[in-house]
Amino acid sequence: MATKIRLQRGGRKGYAVYRIVIADVRAPRDGRFTEKIGMYNPNTNPATVDLNFDRALYWVETGAEPTDTVRNILKGEGVYMMKHLRGGVKKGAFDEATALKKFEDWKAGKDKSNEAIRVNEEKAKAELAKKNLEEEKKVNEAIAKKVADKKAAANAAAAEAEAEAEAEAAAEAAAAEAPAAEAEVAAEEVAPAEEAKAEEEAPAAE
Repeated sequence: MATKIRLQRGGRKGYAVYRIVIADVRAPRDGRFTEKIGMYNPNTNPATVDLNFDRALYWVETGAEPTDTVRNILKGEGVYMMKHLRGGVKKGAFDEATALKKFEDWKAGKDKSNEAIRVNEEKAKAELAKKNLEEEKKVNEAIAKKVADKKAAANAAAAEAEAEAEAEAAAEAAAAEAPAAEAEVAAEEVAPAEEAKAEEEAPAAE
């Protein structure tokens, strides 16, 4: 029976997560499988792989053929490197302890590289969040300034209208007082004339 190591889609719409499975080459892509040996989540940076390393190595050594994507995943996890090192042990090129040391050194370098990627990703996210916050702050300041300017303009218009109303009221009051003042002045002018006339008429009456 020809055996494939392939991905089987899971997760939800817009967020695919894949099972790494062992299946008959004739089985449908998302059909029955012989064994599940891990999970692959490409949505993270770097991609998250949860792999049963020993079972993956077993199936690779027994001739199971991975798809291109799965091959890259297995290489990234060191399955093919371990296969190569074990082949070297069998050929007598080095002993098992040396092979294990080589693999551990490679794994440490790989983990360090992945950690650097994660740190850079977190740093980039923090910088983006800071940038978005500053832009939002600028937008809020612009809105606040616009509101303040509008309020100031409304207050100025109200003050101007109040001043105009006071001026009109003063003008109306002045216009109402003018006839009374004129009548009072006319009365004051008439009174001396009448007194003078009365004095002139008085001797004649005697």
